Amino acid sequence: MRELVERVIEDGAGRRRVTVNQAESPMAWLAARGHVSLRQLEAGERLRADYETASLGPHVTMRWDATPRGGGSGERLDPTLAQIAARRRFDGAVAAAGPGLADILWRVVCAGEGLGPAEKSLGWPSRAGKLVLCFALDRIADFYGLR
Repeated sequence: MRELVERVIEDGAGRRRVTVNQAESPMAWLAARGHVSLRQLEAGERLRADYETASLGPHVTMRWDATPRGGGSGERLDPTLAQIAARRRFDGAVAAAGPGLADILWRVVCAGEGLGPAEKSLGWPSRAGKLVLCFALDRIADFYGLR
């Protein structure tokens, strides 16, 4: 099986082609084996993209990226505004998933934790995580308007 696969992703900026390493995340692993649908995978990837864009993950060091300079096309969002918009989408998606489902979403989709360890840390029985994760992904797919 090939590890790298090309996909077309639709987001607020339009369509784009991306190369996805299927071994990279638990979501990709589940999709590669038919445990989640493409709609659920896209919903999970959008949630993870919003999580990362909003910079909600832990920071271990200082940011060394250069200060943005003016003179751009003017069509791109200011990085701060992009973070705020992503944070709102992330919060909306988690709220749409509802209580009890947000935990599995965060652990598997955002933190990249496998289903087994996530089930164990949540005190769930084996194989319950996949079912609950699919429910949560369906809810956030509805939130993101995915068909």
